[in-house]
Amino acid sequence: MTRRMTLPLIMIGLGLALFGVASWLTWTAPQHTQASLIGGPFALIDEQNKPVTDKALQGRVSLVFFGYTHCPDVCPTTLFDLSQVLAQFKQDEPVQAFFITIDPERDTPALMRDYLSSFDQRIHGLSGERTAIDQVIKSYRAYARKVPTPDGSYTMDHSALVYVMDQQGRFVSSLNLDLPPEQTAAQIKRLL
Repeated sequence: MTRRMTLPLIMIGLGLALFGVASWLTWTAPQHTQASLIGGPFALIDEQNKPVTDKALQGRVSLVFFGYTHCPDVCPTTLFDLSQVLAQFKQDEPVQAFFITIDPERDTPALMRDYLSSFDQRIHGLSGERTAIDQVIKSYRAYARKVPTPDGSYTMDHSALVYVMDQQGRFVSSLNLDLPPEQTAAQIKRLL
């Protein structure tokens, strides 16, 4: 083999080796997508004053919504829409929803239980200590901010996204409640 042929063959061999290493790293390295960064561990209490952790998301498709009981419009409307979507499922189908308060100072388990009695029974209210709530808000990349009102009280600004979590508790997408409930439910059923 001549020297002129050896150098190109070595370059091709090195190129193939680098390609092989890059391919191996791509398939074996952990994937850090934006979706994998949404959600995470939590320890809260439900409307029955029972502990609930992120393990409750296992085995069911979960719809997660952040809001508060004193919300004048977005929260009751979204919870009504979620109830309409949940009505498309049989009671034994593995789908549930969580309404996580962003206002734990006012949203006690008893108040959450009373408030949610107007909506589908598969919507569970979660509350807890402020630090625990703040951690869940952060892990879901949600937004919540207390806004003082002239009367000395306050309201809350917050994001209105409904997170769809698969049966392993991983974020899949946000829920489009602008569609008819039947279409929204059909999209969720693909995950069951």
